[in-house]
Amino acid sequence: MAQFTNQATMTYRGITTNSNLVTGEITQVLTAQKQATSGLYRPGEILTYVVSLQNAGATDLTGLTIRDNLGTYAGGGGEVTPLAYTGDPVLYYVSGRPQASLTAEAGPPMVITGVRVPAGSEAVLVYRVRANGYAPLGTEAEVTNSLEITGDGLANPVTAAETVAADPAAVLSIQKALSPATVVENGEITYTFTIQNTGAMAVDAADALVLRDTFNPALEAPIAVSLNGTAWPQEGNYTYNAATGEFVTTAGAITVPAATYTQDAATGLWSVSPGVTTLTVRGTI
Repeated sequence: MAQFTNQATMTYRGITTNSNLVTGEITQVLTAQKQATSGLYRPGEILTYVVSLQNAGATDLTGLTIRDNLGTYAGGGGEVTPLAYTGDPVLYYVSGRPQASLTAEAGPPMVITGVRVPAGSEAVLVYRVRANGYAPLGTEAEVTNSLEITGDGLANPVTAAETVAADPAAVLSIQKALSPATVVENGEITYTFTIQNTGAMAVDAADALVLRDTFNPALEAPIAVSLNGTAWPQEGNYTYNAATGEFVTTAGAITVPAATYTQDAATGLWSVSPGVTTLTVRGTI
């Protein structure tokens, strides 16, 4: 909605008289909404945005241009952009009917041209972007993605925005190592399990993490187990069956700290330092 004022001036016999000020408002005929199909993101993942345009006027709006800033924000000594257009066609619907797909300039900003919104109806655009290394990370991180619509018939640009948050969930991976790789009969070996968490939330006892392995060949009892370099007694922590070689940790006995995140002040890129828990099992074959 835009406001305007107007005032008249009258002159006669060298005298100038001003009228009162009148104020009016121009109501925008076009409104826009922008929504992400998912409210969370992770680095490398694709986000889908749906832009809905409503034309309340009596005239078709044609030749509109949409500029999407792809979440650009201040960082790295300048500006960085956390989202990148995938290059996929922009799906385009007018009055509920599919139209020929549109192409976009990747930007930033991403630019879509040739958009039409019929009088008293709507147009919908659907496009995909990918979160990149500039996407903020952490429990309170988010990306606000704004767009601006311009074109004939619009007194002022129409804007819309959507905010999505970084997914805080724990993301675990596990690696298993054997030392030594070559061992004589009745020799001693050590299995090392390294669990990494790249998520912003720690895995605690309530998450009931269980590590299960069947050693082949089975290790003779007793076995020696340590967690993060400290001896780990069997009671309450794990079970081991020397006949079958099955090793199982008690649900929740293993916890994994959250990752930490750092943004490079020079480049603006984010890096991840995973939370790590290490379990070792040593025994004789």
